[in-house]
Amino acid sequence: MGIHYDYKSTRGAKAMEKQAKREKKLAEKRAKKQAKSGVKIQDDKTIPIDQVITLDHLTNPNKK
Repeated sequence: MGIHYDYKSTRGAKAMEKQAKREKKLAEKRAKKQAKSGVKIQDDKTIPIDQVITLDHLTNPNKK
Protein backbone atom coordinates (compact mmCIF):
# COMPACT_ATOMS: atom_id res chain seq x y z
CA MET A 1 0.00 0.00 0.00
CA GLY A 2 2.89 2.34 0.65
CA ILE A 3 4.06 2.22 -2.95
CA HIS A 4 0.77 3.48 -4.35
CA TYR A 5 0.46 6.22 -1.74
CA ASP A 6 3.99 7.39 -2.45
CA TYR A 7 3.46 7.35 -6.23
CA LYS A 8 0.48 9.70 -6.22
CA SER A 9 1.94 12.07 -3.66
CA THR A 10 5.24 12.52 -5.52
CA ARG A 11 3.95 12.35 -9.09
CA GLY A 12 3.92 16.14 -9.61
CA ALA A 13 7.42 16.64 -8.24
CA LYS A 14 8.83 13.87 -10.42
CA ALA A 15 7.14 15.32 -13.50
CA MET A 16 8.63 18.75 -12.80
CA GLU A 17 12.10 17.23 -12.34
CA LYS A 18 11.81 15.38 -15.64
CA GLN A 19 10.68 18.52 -17.46
CA ALA A 20 13.56 20.54 -15.97
CA LYS A 21 16.02 17.85 -17.03
CA ARG A 22 14.54 17.78 -20.54
CA GLU A 23 14.75 21.58 -20.86
CA LYS A 24 18.34 21.58 -19.59
CA LYS A 25 19.35 19.00 -22.21
CA LEU A 26 17.60 20.97 -24.93
CA ALA A 27 19.33 24.20 -23.89
CA GLU A 28 22.70 22.45 -23.97
CA LYS A 29 21.98 21.09 -27.44
CA ARG A 30 21.00 24.55 -28.68
CA ALA A 31 24.13 26.13 -27.22
CA LYS A 32 26.31 23.46 -28.77
CA LYS A 33 24.61 23.86 -32.14
CA GLN A 34 24.96 27.65 -32.09
CA ALA A 35 28.63 27.42 -31.14
CA LYS A 36 29.21 24.97 -33.94
CA SER A 37 27.40 27.07 -36.56
CA GLY A 38 29.08 30.31 -35.45
CA VAL A 39 32.50 28.95 -36.39
CA LYS A 40 31.33 27.84 -39.83
CA ILE A 41 33.10 29.50 -42.77
CA GLN A 42 31.14 30.71 -45.80
CA ASP A 43 30.77 27.99 -48.41
CA ASP A 44 32.52 28.46 -51.78
CA LYS A 45 29.41 27.29 -53.64
CA THR A 46 27.36 30.36 -52.73
CA ILE A 47 26.54 33.02 -55.27
CA PRO A 48 27.26 36.64 -54.28
CA ILE A 49 24.23 38.80 -53.52
CA ASP A 50 24.97 41.36 -56.24
CA GLN A 51 25.03 38.68 -58.96
CA VAL A 52 21.90 37.57 -60.84
CA ILE A 53 21.11 33.86 -60.64
CA THR A 54 20.86 32.32 -64.10
CA LEU A 55 19.99 28.88 -65.37
CA ASP A 56 23.66 28.30 -66.03
CA HIS A 57 24.42 28.70 -62.30
CA LEU A 58 21.86 26.04 -61.44
CA THR A 59 22.50 23.45 -64.14
CA ASN A 60 26.21 23.55 -65.03
CA PRO A 61 27.93 20.75 -63.03
CA ASN A 62 31.47 21.87 -63.97
CA LYS A 63 31.11 25.38 -62.63
CA LYS A 64 32.08 25.80 -58.97
